Amino acid sequence: MENNHKIRILVGGGAGYIGSALVPVLLEHGYDVTVIDLLWFGNHLPKEVKVIQKDLFDCKAEEMRGYDQFIFLAGLSNDPMAELSPAKNFIYNAALPAYLAFEAKKAGIRRFIYASSCSVYGYTVDKLFDEESPVTCEYPYGISKLQGERGVFQIQDSSFSCIALRQGTIVGYSPRMRFDLIINMMFKSCMMDGIITINNPAIWRPVFDIRDAVSAYIRAIQADYSMSGVFNVTSGNYTVGQVGDFVKQQVEMKTDINIKLNIKHIQDFRNYKVNIEKAKTLLGFQPQFSIVETIDYLFKHYNEISDFENDNYYNINIFKKLLNFHL
Repeated sequence: MENNHKIRILVGGGAGYIGSALVPVLLEHGYDVTVIDLLWFGNHLPKEVKVIQKDLFDCKAEEMRGYDQFIFLAGLSNDPMAELSPAKNFIYNAALPAYLAFEAKKAGIRRFIYASSCSVYGYTVDKLFDEESPVTCEYPYGISKLQGERGVFQIQDSSFSCIALRQGTIVGYSPRMRFDLIINMMFKSCMMDGIITINNPAIWRPVFDIRDAVSAYIRAIQADYSMSGVFNVTSGNYTVGQVGDFVKQQVEMKTDINIKLNIKHIQDFRNYKVNIEKAKTLLGFQPQFSIVETIDYLFKHYNEISDFENDNYYNINIFKKLLNFHL
C-alpha cells in the first residue's frame, strides 16, 4: 500500500448483515468508505458513512474512479432466496459481480473482493475440502456463487487483484440482525419456544463468527496487491448436532429455560467441511471465536433485539415482499 494514501473503499451491498458489522471496523482502521446499497433491510450504518441508495447494475466506471478497492457483499444471500427465484439468484450472484468487476477495472480500482460461499462444495463425505477440491453443488445458490467467482477472475491480471472469500455460514450479532442462520436461528428458537429442531444432526457445516468474517475482509484488504485467489474462511467445522448441543448448553447455563431437542433425520444434500490453511498462510487470517463465544455475543446484544418475528430479521420474508412488487 502507498505511503500517505488513505485507502478508499466502495462496498456494494454494504448495508446488510455483514456490511453493518464490517463498515464500522473499516472506519476504525482509517479507511475512507462509501456504501452502495438498495437498503432492502434499512440502514444500520454509522451516520458518518456515505451511503448511496442505488441498484448496483446502474453503477458505471466513471463514479468508481478514485477508489482503490471494491468489496462485493450484495446478491441473494442463501438457498431459500435462490430457490424462490433462481432467475434473480443467477442475475445478482453471478452476473452482477462480474459486471461490477469489469467496471471497477475500467475505473482503475486495484482490488475486487468477492463474498463467495463454501456452498460451492455441495456434498462431501469424510473429507476436509481445500480450494483445489472439486466443486459439486447442484443447487442454484452454490452454482451462482461459483459463477460469480469465475466471472470476477476472468478479468484478474497483474494490475487488478481479485480475492474471493469462500465463507462458512456467518453467525452472531450484527446491527442488521438475521435469525435465518444456524446458530442465530437456534438461539431464537430457544428464547421463544424452549426447543431446538435439528433436521439432520450428522450434516457438517463450517460456522463463521461474524467478527472473524470482519477480520477476513481486513486481511484481504491489507494483502499485497500482488495477491489474488480463492480462500476458504471459517471459524470451525461442526456437525449440526454439535451446534445444537452447544446452543442448548449455553442457553440453559445463562437462563432458567429448559431446552428440548427435536432431532429429525431428514436427508440433506448440503454437507461440507473446509480447510483454511491457505488463508492462514497467505492472508494471515486467524479465526478467534468459538461457538460458545458466538452465543455469548448474542446474549450480550439480546436487549437490542426488538422482536424475533420482525420480517427484517429474515431475508426470505423481505425478498418475498420485494418480488410481489415486481423486483
